[in-house]
Amino acid sequence: MPEILIRNADAILTMNDTRAELAGADVLIRGGVIAAVGHGLATTGEVVLARGCVVTPGLVNTHHHLYQTLTRAVPGGQDALLFGWLKTLYPIWARFGPEEVFSSAQVGLAELALSGCTLTSDHLYLYPNGVRLEDTIAAAAEVGLRFHPTRGAMSIGTSAGGLPPDSLVEREDAILEDCIRVIDAFHDAAEGSMCRVGVAPCSPFSVSRDLMRDAALLARDKGVMLHTHLAENAEDVAYSLAKFGCLPGQYAEGLGWTGPDVWHAHCVKLGPQEIDLFAQTRTGVAHCPCSNCRLGSGIAPVRAMRDAGVRVGLGVDGSASNDAGNLVAEARLAMLLQRVANGADAMSAREALEIATLGGAEVLGRPDVGALVPGKRADIAVWDVSGVESAGSWDPAALLLAGPTRVRHLFVEGRQVVRDGQVMTIDLPEVVARQNRLAARLRG
Repeated sequence: MPEILIRNADAILTMNDTRAELAGADVLIRGGVIAAVGHGLATTGEVVLARGCVVTPGLVNTHHHLYQTLTRAVPGGQDALLFGWLKTLYPIWARFGPEEVFSSAQVGLAELALSGCTLTSDHLYLYPNGVRLEDTIAAAAEVGLRFHPTRGAMSIGTSAGGLPPDSLVEREDAILEDCIRVIDAFHDAAEGSMCRVGVAPCSPFSVSRDLMRDAALLARDKGVMLHTHLAENAEDVAYSLAKFGCLPGQYAEGLGWTGPDVWHAHCVKLGPQEIDLFAQTRTGVAHCPCSNCRLGSGIAPVRAMRDAGVRVGLGVDGSASNDAGNLVAEARLAMLLQRVANGADAMSAREALEIATLGGAEVLGRPDVGALVPGKRADIAVWDVSGVESAGSWDPAALLLAGPTRVRHLFVEGRQVVRDGQVMTIDLPEVVARQNRLAARLRG
């Protein structure tokens, strides 16, 4: 792999230990790794001119349901709360097969790449009609993003008091067996890994206590991370209190679902005691502001979490509840919602960008990415601030206040995935056309 020099950027936001920002500086990439960051660097390899641009670490998405990209803006679910929304979508998702999941993942991953994302997790928790986790893994390999898929599951259907239809649940022994299969086949724990697999029972209202407990034991035996939904809205908390006699965070703690190898999605209704628990145990949170707004779930207490020391990253969540997958737009909304809840000084543009980069890397257990520091992997976003979005800005580095929502260039492991605003790794127009054909077929 030849050297690449990103030369003469207007600003480089390093996210290093001192959060240094460099003007008129360069980034040298060698062998998929950042070799140097500074002024006047030289190379005999490729040069990418970055004048008029801001360079940041690639953004990190800590929660997604890529299969949902095929069901955006579905009538009947557009104005529903979480449980009603799920009941509308479950019958549609039950008709998916491998083609739908693969296509939906490709579209979602391309959308993420164009929004500056270099590493994304995914939570696939339903497996109808022969769907397997590797359908999404194959999509990520083609698009070229660093990937952290999780083997999700639902085991309690409506006949047993759960929310999902019986047609979408699996036997718990089969779930655990398939977790072992996909971890053994696809998980790579090495530094610079392009694919790490997690274990992710869907939620407290769709799996049993036994599965939650057994999943935690299995994940720790295999050395992989754990993920689920938690305290997403008032309905979620009411269910936990009625069914388990405790708050969601207490439920998680009792089943082994706290610790630095665990991250929970949403946590909109996490209370002060639960926040302290997560801080003390180094449990991570995937904050999904747009989805939380769309479903009327509320504003997550991110300011309180950060002040307490909880590790927080951002997630776009599924495109059936967003209905987009733009991670830099998600970071802007995260900043604005904390200001709405706590005042204009509650979160700066730079702190929100830190959550979207370094914060997400910490949540996913990836110290090898998230900052532009020599020795880190070369996951880099280059943002053109010479256009109309930034015209008149006195501080182009404040991207989330006045900046583009689409990258100019994107590098993952030193490979260029986006060049001049276009995805280079797949034929995106053809992928979009296929996606629209599949959506039309589902609509009948």
